[in-house]
Amino acid sequence: MKKILLLLALATSLLGCKNEPEKEIPITHQIAKANGLEVFDRVKELQYTFNVKANDTLRTSRQWTWEPKTNMVTLTTPDSTITYDHKSEADRHEWVDQRFINDQYWLLFPFHLAWDDMEYEYSEKATAPISGNEMQMVTVKYPEGAGYTPGDMYEIYFGEDLMIREWIYLSGGSRENPFPASWENYEDFNGLKIAKTHKNKNGSFELFFTGINVVMEDRVTE
Repeated sequence: MKKILLLLALATSLLGCKNEPEKEIPITHQIAKANGLEVFDRVKELQYTFNVKANDTLRTSRQWTWEPKTNMVTLTTPDSTITYDHKSEADRHEWVDQRFINDQYWLLFPFHLAWDDMEYEYSEKATAPISGNEMQMVTVKYPEGAGYTPGDMYEIYFGEDLMIREWIYLSGGSRENPFPASWENYEDFNGLKIAKTHKNKNGSFELFFTGINVVMEDRVTE
């Protein structure tokens, strides 16, 4: 009799596990996955040039090489080349590291939605700031004391395909000087979907990437 009761209890337990709904994937992680998060662990080297135009004048251009697996970062400018370990030498190269974080953030922001510690709030319908189109929106906020710009907030507008189309950057979480920008000109680089161009509403500001090259690790097959 004890054996029968034990089997019934086990069967009930298994049925309960089977019927339990799977934990929903956070919308932030869904966006990261749609942009190629699952292949990022195979990235050996990432090369790109960060450019900023203001009123059709090129104001900034920085060429980067980043090796995610070794944390090595190289900044190349017309005047110099600096290489450092982003994990262990960031304090010694703070000026460079701040710019690396900024430039890489614009390039790979969708992945930071899964990588970083942040709070988020999802809205099914919202009006995008530049196009005026109705989109989904997620608002994310970094905690105080996080990184170089603690408390920063972003309102992210995206479509059914989970691709970001526009955002509003709120420095330190303040709404006094919101900075809206587009996310456009997407291209697939070995599975990473990257928006190469960002503009403000009147086009007087343009942030764009050139020379993007994603080197993947070779798969070992048996």
